[in-house]
Amino acid sequence: QVRLVESGGGLVQPGGALNLPCTASGSIFRLNDLDWYRQAPGKQREWVATATSGTITRYLDSVKGRFTISRDNAKNTVYLQMNSLKPEDSAVYYCKMTSFSKTHEYWGQGTQVTVSP
Repeated sequence: QVRLVESGGGLVQPGGALNLPCTASGSIFRLNDLDWYRQAPGKQREWVATATSGTITRYLDSVKGRFTISRDNAKNTVYLQMNSLKPEDSAVYYCKMTSFSKTHEYWGQGTQVTVSP
């Protein structure tokens, strides 16, 4: 059974930083693409960043230069380092893993990030 567990969320002041780890189990982690999404209250879930199995990374324009996605295949963990946080970054952050065959997607339960003075 594949399981993803996010952590690291919390309350931070504007301009602050958080690092969100997401650890996977039950799958061949290194072959899978990994994404971070977020969902703010009353809004649709939006894609934030991707780290492919080939280590290509992509970012939502509004987080470029502030967020960094990275993966440690030895630890089955993907990270989202978030710097220079803004109130508009407040949301529940989710990690998603897509299987190598592209036939399955797996989601974590989410972790709350709140950016407020």
